[in-house]
Amino acid sequence: MSLLVNVVRVFVDEDGDHGNPLAIVWASSATQRQEQQIAADLGFSETIFVDAVAGGSARARIYTPTRELPFAGHPTVGLAAWLHASGDDVRQIDVPAGSARVRVEGDLVFVTARSEWAPEFELVQLDGPAAVGVVDPDAFGYSAVYVWAWADEEAGRVRARMFAPDLGIREDEATGSAAVRLTAALGRDLEVFQGQGSRLYTHNRYLGQQVEVGGRVSSARTIELR
Repeated sequence: MSLLVNVVRVFVDEDGDHGNPLAIVWASSATQRQEQQIAADLGFSETIFVDAVAGGSARARIYTPTRELPFAGHPTVGLAAWLHASGDDVRQIDVPAGSARVRVEGDLVFVTARSEWAPEFELVQLDGPAAVGVVDPDAFGYSAVYVWAWADEEAGRVRARMFAPDLGIREDEATGSAAVRLTAALGRDLEVFQGQGSRLYTHNRYLGQQVEVGGRVSSARTIELR
C-alpha cells in the first residue's frame, strides 16, 4: 500500500524549531482496520486519522505505535492548526473522549479538554531544570512518566520530559496531555519547556476540570508510506 501522509511539528518554539512530529492521515477504505499498523510503521509518537470535516467540526482518532488513545494534546492541536492553515474554520475536534474546543490566537492554536480525558501520568517533581535534563529515559520501564521541575515558579515556567515505554514512546518531545494533567494538578496556568526545546502553553479552567493547551505548529511536509 502506498499512502501519502502529512507531517507537522507541534509545539515548536518562536523560531519554528523543535516540536513533536505528528502524522496526519485522511481515513479511507485503504486505512480502515489498518490504523494501528500504519501508526507503527510511521513510528511517530502519535498519528491522527481524520474521518470527516464538516460544519466547523473534525472527527478523528489517535494512535501511538502500540495503541489507540481516546485523547491526546499534540495530535488535536496539530490537526486544528493544519486544518486552519488549509482554510477550514474548525472550532472543535471530536475524538473518542469527547469534543475538544479549538481557539486560534495569532500564531498559537489551542484546544480545551477535560483533564480526565488525558492518559494517566506519574508526575515526578525534581529539584530543578538541570536534574530534569540528565534523567535517563531507560530508567523508566513502566507506565507513562512526566518528569518536571520549576524553572520559574512565580512565572509558572516548567521544565519537563516525558517517557512512556508502554505506549511505544521512549521519550516524547512534547506532550500536550501530560501538560494538561500537570496543569490540573497544580491548578494554574503554565508555560512548559519540554524535550530539546519545545514549548507548550496551558490555561487552567473551571478549577482544573478543563485545561486549554496549545502552542505553535510548523507548516506541513508530505511523506509517502509504502
